[in-house]
Amino acid sequence: MSTPALAAETVPHSLLEDALAILIGTLAVSFGVILLRQTGALTGGTAGLAFLIHYLSGIPFGTAFFVINLPFYYLAVRRKGWDFTIRTFCTVGLVSAFSNLHPQFIHIDQLQPFYAAIFGNMIMGMGFVVLFRHKASLGGFTILALYMQERYGIRAGKLQMAVDVTVVLASLFVVSLPLLIASIAGALILNLIIALNHRPQRYRA
Repeated sequence: MSTPALAAETVPHSLLEDALAILIGTLAVSFGVILLRQTGALTGGTAGLAFLIHYLSGIPFGTAFFVINLPFYYLAVRRKGWDFTIRTFCTVGLVSAFSNLHPQFIHIDQLQPFYAAIFGNMIMGMGFVVLFRHKASLGGFTILALYMQERYGIRAGKLQMAVDVTVVLASLFVVSLPLLIASIAGALILNLIIALNHRPQRYRA
């Protein structure tokens, strides 16, 4: 039996709402990236791989992040459709651009690494939730996690957490042990935020 409250939950977002949400979400994620990059910390997923490439080769994070995501668009088109793929392409492009643009407007002289790893991942996690709720993602393993959740009922946050911890552990020879521990804690917090706040059966807009 339908109710006005339930009906209100199923009203889709408008294109303007989606555009604003994607802008806000990518700004949040890219600012979290800046906090991590400032201290040499890491996170998981394709962003974590982009950080590793950046630290090892000096290639800008935004460039590495954009290129790494290119192969995942095939899965996005096949499994999620063109609408989701186009939104994801836009979010990846915006995060890549914003992560290179933020330093033009803000410079942090002193930043404690553990704080940066935890708070940076928190901001990124909130940005992820905003993007997920507007049918967008940041590509890479996120596409796989969302597909597995919708197809097999595996929680996106749990699957992404396993992948992210694996990526962070792979950086053992790149960062110091204290920074690695902080990065792992940050990745866990990021995915906990996603697991607690992104549940499709509770949010249908």
